[in-house]
Parts: sequence; structure tokens; C-alpha cells
Amino acid sequence: MSQRSSESAQEAGAQAGSETSTRPTPANAIGEERILDAAYELLLAIGMRRMTMADIARHAEVSRATLYRRWPNVQAVVAALMTREWTTALMSAFQPDAVDGRARLVEGVVEVVAQTRVHPLMRKIIELDPEFLTPYLLERRGSSTVAHLALVEEGLKAGQADGSIRDGDPVWLARQIILVSLASAVSGPVMASPDEYPKLDEELRAMLTRYLTP
Repeated sequence: MSQRSSESAQEAGAQAGSETSTRPTPANAIGEERILDAAYELLLAIGMRRMTMADIARHAEVSRATLYRRWPNVQAVVAALMTREWTTALMSAFQPDAVDGRARLVEGVVEVVAQTRVHPLMRKIIELDPEFLTPYLLERRGSSTVAHLALVEEGLKAGQADGSIRDGDPVWLARQIILVSLASAVSGPVMASPDEYPKLDEELRAMLTRYLTP
């Protein structure tokens, strides 16, 4: 808090001068969303490998110092951006008006997979910087994967409670669902052309329904 107070005092002093309009706005004053929006635009335009922290700061109109207080490098910014994008996809995909817990879960998972497969951010990273995804596919869970697992586990418990999903440990059922879904989302374009994606979704829906039916 004292650091923020000090920064505020410095900003107030700067505003009294004549060069205030040329200074970037500090990141903590404009909010995280604007910075991530800037990073999104840059990533689609030039790719992650060519993007620098200076580029992000310039595009978001913040100083590099305040940007570095939030994230240590471009990879961390992109990770935060991916978490935001897939959290948004999760929240919009799982609708409460399904006939039962199984239908809600299956349709939600299929919708997230379908969105991920064609998401501009995912396609650009796979096209230009696929090595960024390697740790999340082979070594550790990212924040978005943790969020996906938690939501699927919750959906499994709801379906088990209403009798539409078979018995089983929700933790392990969720992990298997995520594994299958991740393959369809990331490798789907290898197996099908864009006009065939609905067929992939149809088969994933059938697979998950049969897997979860009591």
C-alpha cells in the first residue's frame, strides 16, 4: 500500500508539469484487462516470439516498470491471457437449462472444445509458437486446466446426484474427460478440415455420453 501511495504522489507531481501527456499510464491505474487486450492484439499481429514486454507496454500505454511489477516476461503475460480467454469460454459454455447433469456437462465440454479448436489465440500460438504449449501438455497443469478440472468435477457430482451420471470418483472421471477433450481441441485440425469439425464434436458428444451414462 505504501508503494502505491508513493507512486500516486509521484504521478500527482508529474501532472503538475508540462510533460504529463507524453507519459504512459501506470499499469495499476488502467487495469489488467487493457494490458491483456493489448497483448492479445500484438500476439495475433506478430506472434509471441517477436513480441516483447516493451511492445506490450507501448501498445497498452503503460510504463515497462509497472508492467514488470505484474508479470516477469512475455510468457507470463500470455499465460494470463490464455487463462482469461478460457475462463470466459467456460463460463459461457455450461448453461443451466439442460435436461439433466449429464447433458449439461457433455454439452458444456463439447462447446469449450469447439471454441478452443478455432480460437484465434490458440491457432496463432500453434502456428508460430507451439513450444509455448509443451509444458502445459507434457509437464504441468496450467491455471486454465485447473479451472477446467474443477468445473468438470462439479458437473460430475451434480450428474451423479440426479442419477444421470454413473458412479465413479469424480476426480478421475474429470481427468479422463479433460485428456480426451484436450486431444480433440488441440489435434482436431490434424484429423479434420474446418468444415468437418462438427463431425468431431458429434463423435466427442457420443463418446462422453456413453462414458458417463449409468
